[in-house]
Amino acid sequence: MREVKTLTTQKKSYRYSLGWNLMLLTVGSVIFMIGINGIVVHHSFIPGGLYGASLLVFQKTGWLTPGLWFFVINIPLSVLGWFLVSRRFVLYSVYTATIITILSEILVVDLGIQEQIYAAIAGGFIVGAGGGIILRSVGSSGGLDIVAIILNKYYNIGVGKFFMFFNCILFAFVLAEHSADVFVASILLVFISSRALDYFLTFFNQRKVVYVISDHSSEIAAVVTEEMQLGATFIQGKGAYSGKEKQILMAITNNIQLKRLEETVFSIDEHALFIVENSFDVIGSSFRKRKIY
Repeated sequence: MREVKTLTTQKKSYRYSLGWNLMLLTVGSVIFMIGINGIVVHHSFIPGGLYGASLLVFQKTGWLTPGLWFFVINIPLSVLGWFLVSRRFVLYSVYTATIITILSEILVVDLGIQEQIYAAIAGGFIVGAGGGIILRSVGSSGGLDIVAIILNKYYNIGVGKFFMFFNCILFAFVLAEHSADVFVASILLVFISSRALDYFLTFFNQRKVVYVISDHSSEIAAVVTEEMQLGATFIQGKGAYSGKEKQILMAITNNIQLKRLEETVFSIDEHALFIVENSFDVIGSSFRKRKIY
């Protein structure tokens, strides 16, 4: 028991360690800015979020630079986060905003992608990958992340809803200021970046939730837990037509073990019902631990 607690404590301290988080924030920022300076700015795309707003303000006014606008806007938002979120979260976020600002000024790169649609796809993937790595830390890139957390914490407004609302307003201005081609390409870039961000944020934490309805649930559960070393839970069910009581087996697995689990179930009961659902992420127990800002 003491050994299990020690391992859990080590994992937690490792995840919250200064070196690990600074590494994630630095690497994520570099990848993010390679996508911005290497592709996005060369095609006048708007990537969404606070950096997208900074690019749009720069294109409209010609004042400062996108990176400096990004840093300036982050200052009042960081002050809010200092009092309403947590100091550690804000300090990490300020570090990231500073790195992004510096890289925006000194990183000169052109990935040489000429076709607009290819640029939107590649730029979206690289920007999203960088953002996902940043968000794997206990910090963020600042800006809208701070506002989203505050709104969710105090007003129960979903993070995704806030970002969608902000980007809708942002892209209304993009449509007014840019050609339809740039507008559509920017929308494509944001869509791809959001998908890439999801994958890089979860990495190997994506799981499959499996439900098995069978008259041999106990026998299947024994094999699943003892031989496959998977956790499983019984959910009490009842047939709507027959009225017969049933034990529904629920298990969480990954893509590698899914086929083996399927073969195990049907080798025991060829008439079983095997239901698979995609899960974005699983937090708690032996899976990924909840992130605390």
